[in-house]
Amino acid sequence: MKRLLLITLIVMATLAAGFPLPALAQEPGGQIPVLVDGLPVTFDVPPVIQEERTLVPFRAVAAALNVQVNWDGNTRTVSATDGKNAIRLQVGNQTAYRNNSPILLDVAPQIISGRTLIPLRFFSEAFGCQVNWDDAINGVRITSPPKEMAVIGFYALGDPKTGTSSWTDLFGKPYPETAVGNTDVVRELALGWYSVDKDGNLLTRSRTGWQMPEGWVQVLASAWNYKLKTEMVVQVTDGDGTLSSLLANEAAMARAATDLTQEARARGYHGVNLDFEGLGYQDSGAQLQIVQDRFTRFVGLLSRELKAAGLDLTLTLHAPNSVYKGYDYKALGSLADRIIIMAYDYGSTPEPVSLVEEAVTMARAAVPSSKLVLGISAPTETAASILGKVGIAKRYNLGGIALWRLGLVSDTMWEALRTTVVPRRAPAKTTSPAETWTD
Repeated sequence: MKRLLLITLIVMATLAAGFPLPALAQEPGGQIPVLVDGLPVTFDVPPVIQEERTLVPFRAVAAALNVQVNWDGNTRTVSATDGKNAIRLQVGNQTAYRNNSPILLDVAPQIISGRTLIPLRFFSEAFGCQVNWDDAINGVRITSPPKEMAVIGFYALGDPKTGTSSWTDLFGKPYPETAVGNTDVVRELALGWYSVDKDGNLLTRSRTGWQMPEGWVQVLASAWNYKLKTEMVVQVTDGDGTLSSLLANEAAMARAATDLTQEARARGYHGVNLDFEGLGYQDSGAQLQIVQDRFTRFVGLLSRELKAAGLDLTLTLHAPNSVYKGYDYKALGSLADRIIIMAYDYGSTPEPVSLVEEAVTMARAAVPSSKLVLGISAPTETAASILGKVGIAKRYNLGGIALWRLGLVSDTMWEALRTTVVPRRAPAKTTSPAETWTD
């Protein structure tokens, strides 16, 4: 069922690349689109069809699949590995090798316009990919194998009128019943229950609707039972100047850092997820630098206290290509354990791949890929488009994805996610957080 669903979602058609292709396979001028996980692959020499087989320049497709490749000019041999599998192909030779086992190719690799082109189907499937012809685009779709990464679900209050319950979406049962539900996909919860005021006081009920539910004990107990990592999300927006006032007050920042750390320890969370939004919207020059420095200063204070308590720090930040420029990604990346990039709300749905990819590229220029998590907004995606967003996280070796929010992820989205990710389990706590819970 999962394989059939995946094929339906990405509109895979009847003929696999490498099988005889229909006449319309080749666009005018010989251009054949190739997509990996929904993302186009750019070639400096276009793919070609020879003897009804698709040949592509090896370096571009290898980069899209995160496969390391080498070229031996003396023997005209391509070698490639993903750490698990290794292949060798030689120009003009129809015998290729996968893990030293010979495989007869229908068409040998060849050099065209100064580039070495190899059989697309063989290369991709050698590394566990699915390769299919898609009539809708007159081209090839490659689906890379599921990749292990962190999968975080934002858990907030739902809306009884629309039935958007975070609990039900996660556990597959109405509160307070539980089942495995979608806990096989989401292994971490970002619990959106907190805020702070301008004086640094921790709030469990904010003006913007973030609040701690009455059943918070049951949520944490169930998370513990299903071995889910939990972080307390502290969300503040700067619409009324609350955040700017807080960050301009040293005493308020110190109070907030201490209160957040104490709350995280008391409730048994694994750490804190700081979601301070709206900084730098109308600032530039020296004033923008002040805004960035003040936020970095607070993150530094909080980071030190959390580390001393053995707790993690996650930052949920506006994307670097958003209108909110008050975040110094490089400085913040050195202080936080990871950063969730809110690469959404660009104004169209699904979110434009080009802007999401640009946001990731900009963030990676300042922060190691392993520390970055791609935020995905479920309301602005579909079951098909979410595969492309996860594909960006896979292509750029990000540490994971974060879903905004539980309650808004459809059943078809969950099934799509199961085909493309292997959720990374969080380190287990040695004692139940129930032992430290207080009212």
